[in-house]
Amino acid sequence: MYPEDLVMPMRKELTDAGFKELLNSEDVKAIIAKNETTLIIVNSVCGCAAANARPGAIESLNNSKSPANIATVFAGVDKEATDAARGYMIPFPPSSPCIALFKDGELAHMLERHHIEGRPAELIAENLKNAYNEHC
Repeated sequence: MYPEDLVMPMRKELTDAGFKELLNSEDVKAIIAKNETTLIIVNSVCGCAAANARPGAIESLNNSKSPANIATVFAGVDKEATDAARGYMIPFPPSSPCIALFKDGELAHMLERHHIEGRPAELIAENLKNAYNEHC
């Protein structure tokens, strides 16, 4: 587990943009059960989360369509919530960072780490905007 003082700025980047922190399995279950569109980003301390995933996810919200709910779990910190979120992301293997869009409780779109790593935030944002335009 990472120290809280290390991850606080990484959490804050998303929560300042309106992402709800999911801290346990009940939080995850409740947001998925809303049967709306929900974006969940599995946050991470790695460089591709800082340079690509978080900025891309935030930028993606500047779109005419966007998810009804935006949320985050933190891999390596919020183990219970992260495990619960990943359970809804099956058949994709666990990776962090990753970004999943759910529609009516079902996984509709997934960006795994290998889709994020080495790609600019703008490309990630465009990918997500296309998913919002299709599913939201």
